[in-house]
Amino acid sequence: MRAFRYYDFLMAGSVAVLLCSNLIGPAKACVATLPLIGTVTFGAGNLFFPISYIFGDVMTEVYGFARARRAIWAGFGAMIFATLMSAFILRMPASQTSEFNRALQPALELVFGNVWRIVVASMIAYWIGDFLNSFVMAKMKVWTEGRALWSRAWGSTVTGQFVDSLLFYPIAFYGVMDDHTLVSLMTFNFFFKVLVEVLFTPITYLVVGFLKRSEGVDTFDRDTNFTPFSLRD
Repeated sequence: MRAFRYYDFLMAGSVAVLLCSNLIGPAKACVATLPLIGTVTFGAGNLFFPISYIFGDVMTEVYGFARARRAIWAGFGAMIFATLMSAFILRMPASQTSEFNRALQPALELVFGNVWRIVVASMIAYWIGDFLNSFVMAKMKVWTEGRALWSRAWGSTVTGQFVDSLLFYPIAFYGVMDDHTLVSLMTFNFFFKVLVEVLFTPITYLVVGFLKRSEGVDTFDRDTNFTPFSLRD
């Protein structure tokens, strides 16, 4: 297993963005007024969650699908741990000896007490969406022979984010929201996430170029086993 200088930092960054987006972001709904669209409501986590896909694109482009797969499993494991830890801590009896503790418990339950549907939806959508993102990225790199990085970055994000939105919102909110609101929310968040990828394309080019030069690697997944159920390089 070859060691790389920056791979571990990218994995850590990807996991950090994923955890923060899923733990902090869903607790706050934001409202914005956009030209031609009007007022839209979206979860604050959507502002930063697309960055995790950019991490995935960079790792797949530079280090290959197998290394990106390890990062996806690391993120999935971190989400499971964070969910179990939150559930355990919230259910522990809170000390009633101070006003702070009496006020803190309901606040923690409000922010971190996500219902099981949202937790399950988030995990399923992330796992499938991220693997599709890396798979499409790796395949398109071979098809394009390494040219037109923007095309596979955008194409993989469109695929991954479409499936992510298609899975997350119905699993989390079907029956809670009316169908029109649900479809509107899915559509807005899908296009917003893709827009983030497009706007970050110049930065993606810079980071990918720097890593390829520094690490001395440019992986093509021509003979890769694309099963998600492996941690092998």
